[in-house]
Amino acid sequence: MLLRLQIDNLALIEHAELEPTAGLNVLTGETGAGKTMLAQAIGLVAGGAPASGMVGPHAEEAYVEAEFAVPAGFWEDEALEAVAGLRPDGEDTLVVARRLSASGRSRALVWGRSCARSDLEAIGERLLEVSSQHEARKLSRPAYQLGLLDSAAGLGKASDAMAEAWAGLRAARAELEAAQAEGREMARRRGELEELVSRMERAEVEPGERDRLAGERERLRHLDDLAAALVAAVALVNPEEGDGALALAGRAAEQVAAVERFDAELQPLAAELRDAAVRLQESALEIRARLDDLDADPSRLEQLEGRLQLFAELERRFGAPVEQLAEEAVQARQMLERMDEGGERLAALERGVEEALGRARKAAAALTRRRKAAAPLFARSVEKELEDLGMAGARLEVEMEPADLGPRGADAVALRLAANPGLAAQPLAQVASGGELSRIALAVRVAARSGGGPATLLLDEVDAGVGGRTARAVGEKLRRLSSSAQLICITHLPQIAGMAETHFRVEKSPGDPTVTGVVRLRDEEVVDELTRMLGADGSDTAARETAAALRG
Repeated sequence: MLLRLQIDNLALIEHAELEPTAGLNVLTGETGAGKTMLAQAIGLVAGGAPASGMVGPHAEEAYVEAEFAVPAGFWEDEALEAVAGLRPDGEDTLVVARRLSASGRSRALVWGRSCARSDLEAIGERLLEVSSQHEARKLSRPAYQLGLLDSAAGLGKASDAMAEAWAGLRAARAELEAAQAEGREMARRRGELEELVSRMERAEVEPGERDRLAGERERLRHLDDLAAALVAAVALVNPEEGDGALALAGRAAEQVAAVERFDAELQPLAAELRDAAVRLQESALEIRARLDDLDADPSRLEQLEGRLQLFAELERRFGAPVEQLAEEAVQARQMLERMDEGGERLAALERGVEEALGRARKAAAALTRRRKAAAPLFARSVEKELEDLGMAGARLEVEMEPADLGPRGADAVALRLAANPGLAAQPLAQVASGGELSRIALAVRVAARSGGGPATLLLDEVDAGVGGRTARAVGEKLRRLSSSAQLICITHLPQIAGMAETHFRVEKSPGDPTVTGVVRLRDEEVVDELTRMLGADGSDTAARETAAALRG
C-alpha cells in the first residue's frame, strides 16, 4: 500500500505531499490543474520512463519519493534480490525515489541508495497497477487481453515457470548456435590449422632459438675480423716478444712495492697494480682461448642459414614471429582436438535444446489448460460486472487459439463482446461507445483482479464518458473494489468522488510561474468541492444538499 508520496519541482508542482489511506482515495480539480501529473509521478517511482518537460522551473531537478508498506514475503521474490540487498537493517517500509535532471538524465533510488530503473519496474509491477483513460486502447491488444485472463486465473506462478522455461530454452539455443558457428569457423580453418601444426612439429622450434642462431650466424660471418682483433689485443697485452701491458703492469707493481715501506698509503696502490697484472694475465689467456675456438666447421654457417631461412618462411606463411607460431600451434592442436570431439558436443547441446523445448512445451501446456478452464469463469465474471454497470445482457466471449511458443506460452487470446442481446460478438474496441468502453474496461479490470494483484490500484480517469446513474454504479463498483485494495482514483465525477474515504483536491495558483498544489479536504471542504463538481457555486443551497447526499 502507498503510504506517502512526495513531489518536488515536477512540472507545475513546486511541492506536494500526499498520504493516501486504505480504501478509495480520489483526486479532483479543474481541468488542467495537474491531476494527471500526479499519476505520472507515481509512474516514475514505479520505474516509468520520464518524458520531456517534466522538470519544473523551481529548481534544476525534479524529485519524486514514495513510501510503501509491503506484503509479507515480498522480499523473498528472486526478482527483487538486488533491491533486498540494499534494505537497511530493521527497515519495514520501502522508500523509492527518482531524480530527474533538466538534461533528461534520471537516477533511481531505493532507501536513498542508487539502483537500476529496472529494479523500480520490478517493484512497481508487484506493488502498483495502473489503469488509465486509455484502457480501451490497451484492451484491443492481444498481449494485454492475455494478461487480463492470466490475472483473473491467478496464474502468476505458472507464468513465472513459463518465463523461466522459455529463458532456459533461449539460453540452450544460443549455446547451440554459438557452438555451430564455432564449428563452421573451425571447419573453414581446418586445413590452415593442420598445416600450422604439421610444419611447426617438423620445425621443432625451441624457445629463444631464433635469436641464438642469428647471433651465431653473425659471429661466423665475421670470423676474420674477430681473429684480427683478438690477435692485436693479445699482442698488446702479452706479446710473445717484447713487453706488453701485462709486463708493464708487473714492473709498475714492483716499483711501487719497493718503496711502499716508506709510505703506508702506497700499499693499496701496489695491491691494485698486482691485481691489474693478474687480471691482464687472465685476459690474455682468455683471448688465446677464444682464438683457438674461432676455427669453425665450414658447413656450420650453411646450416644456420638454412635453419633461419626456414623460420623466415614460416613467418611469411603464417604472418607472425616464429616464437608466437609455436604458441599458436599448441592452440591449433587443441582446436583440432575439439573439432574431433565437436560432433559429440553438438549432439549433447542438441539434446539440451530438445530437453529445454520439452520443458517449455510442458509449461505452456499447463498454462493452456488453466487458461481454458478460467476463460468461461472470467467471461461470466465480466458479464456480472457489466450488469452492475448498466449493461445487462452484454455477453463476453474469450477465444483461445494456438500461437507460436514464447515467454508467455503458446496461446493467443481474443476478447469479443456483444454489447446488447442478439448481436454478434465483435472485438472490444469495435462494439462500444466511449462510455461503454470505460465501463467495459472497469468491468474487465475488476474481474481480472479476482485472481489477486498489487495492493494499490491507480485509476486515471477511467470514468471518462460516463455520467448519470451509470456514474453512480461505477462509484459503487470502485467502493466495493476498494474493500480489497487501495484505490487512487483521478475523477471528474461527483458521484464517484462522493464515495471516497479520502479526498484530495489539485488546485492551480496563478503567478509567475503558476504553481499547482494538492490539498486534503475534510468535512465541509469535501462538500464545497462536490458542489463545484456539480457545476454550482457555494451559495447554491440545493447543490450543496445534493453534494452532501452524495457523500452518503
